[in-house]
Amino acid sequence: MDPYLNIVLRTVAVYFFIVGAIRLFGKKELAQLSVFDLVFILLISNAVQNAMVGPDSSLEGGLIAAGSLFIINFILKRLTFRHKLLNKFLQGEPIMLVHNGELLKSHMDRVGITQDEIEAAMREHGVSSIGSIDLAVLETDGNISILSQGYQKKTVRKRKMHKALMTQQ
Repeated sequence: MDPYLNIVLRTVAVYFFIVGAIRLFGKKELAQLSVFDLVFILLISNAVQNAMVGPDSSLEGGLIAAGSLFIINFILKRLTFRHKLLNKFLQGEPIMLVHNGELLKSHMDRVGITQDEIEAAMREHGVSSIGSIDLAVLETDGNISILSQGYQKKTVRKRKMHKALMTQQ
């Protein structure tokens, strides 16, 4: 087998392994990188380097591996954009964590989100209590989105102000 084709095949295999592992171990890890997560990512990249390029540590081998990663990533993004079922399989779906001020414990347990993590997201969104949350969702990118009663009031107020300004002109 051609040594460069071997690098491409190894790189694609490692790529799919890493995508699968991230999907398996949970999406909340993506948005909330701790120091441990950063060290883990750096070590994983070092651990799989030899699996991708094998004994070829040349510049060409490294460029072929990097190019293969860019190409397979581009192809996978295009496929997930066009095929919603594949996108759902690889990236999952948003998970509701809070609805009308009520924590959805079964959903939180399923994705491994604690009340402390929801409260941290609340602080980031300027929400003071769980009871004032209309909807909190763990998005597919690992972020927690929060819509609260205060958010809706601000939106309504902005629309009214905008409408009033438009009628004055």
